[in-house]
Amino acid sequence: MNTMKNTLPSRRDLLGLAGSAVAAAALPGLAWASDGKPVRLLVGFPAGGGTDAIARLLAERLKDLLGAPVIVENRPGAGGQLAAQALKAAPADGTTLFLSHDHTISILPLVVRNPGYEPARDFVPVAGFATFVNALALSGGTPARSVAEYVAWVRAQGQGKGAIGVPAPASVPEFLVQVIGRTYGLDLVAAPYRGSAPMMNDMLGHQIAAGVGSIPDFIESHKAGRIRVVAVLGGARQAALPDVPTFAELGLAGFEDVPYYGVFAPAGTPRAAIDGFSAALGKVLAQPDVRERLTAMGLSVGLMSAAQLGEREAAYARVWSRIIAASGFKPQ
Repeated sequence: MNTMKNTLPSRRDLLGLAGSAVAAAALPGLAWASDGKPVRLLVGFPAGGGTDAIARLLAERLKDLLGAPVIVENRPGAGGQLAAQALKAAPADGTTLFLSHDHTISILPLVVRNPGYEPARDFVPVAGFATFVNALALSGGTPARSVAEYVAWVRAQGQGKGAIGVPAPASVPEFLVQVIGRTYGLDLVAAPYRGSAPMMNDMLGHQIAAGVGSIPDFIESHKAGRIRVVAVLGGARQAALPDVPTFAELGLAGFEDVPYYGVFAPAGTPRAAIDGFSAALGKVLAQPDVRERLTAMGLSVGLMSAAQLGEREAAYARVWSRIIAASGFKPQ
């Protein structure tokens, strides 16, 4: 499991890129190439989830900088696969972009035999803007208030058997459920949903006792006391959840590196469009209230150039290809 360590850029390196937002915005000649046409920002998950909230915040600020409407278009289904297929079919003119985290771009091609797209061939990176961590959260209907109490509760209630929700099948959260089960000697089954929003609905309705997902998916309900985040991945505690321990602190090491959020375009999109969007995104990230809101969602904010996002995506895919192969999972 420790193969992930030092394989990807560190969180400190990514946060150090934040200053490049201002530099990118100041570069001359990066005119947006859509000539005022509306920009579709595809999101592969339902409205109401963490990714959707992030996309809508950025879209609202980007429209003035791009001089064009930015419309968030939800294409939920198959862990973002439908949105990625829509991006592949879209014209490569800068008017259709895809805001995605690691699952659709890096993980799905490793676990699905024919997802309908090949990221390296069909897409080009535009810019990355944040990293985040996954976490284990418990429903408010579960009496446990820590990982140790959850483990004891599962053993008492179900003889060591339990289900944990995940926002998509064959996702990083699903593999994490397997690791949690092995680590604590539990027979845990991942219950896949079509996105984080329906998973959260079941957690809030006490239909499922626990879920693994991203901090942006959980944080508002955690702060409201409706669910409890009891452990986070990553190499350090999260600024938004300083009292929640890392899994490494609890003895589950090997997941210190973190996934990413980025924007992608169809292959062949003009460089002017890519550079123009990256510059505009840099200006948005430099706005203090935007950084504060994204940080409050549990993101570590920092602009990554197209090249840096591409390098990170490729490295992340290499690491998880080894972990997935070691788990015995066969692409379906």
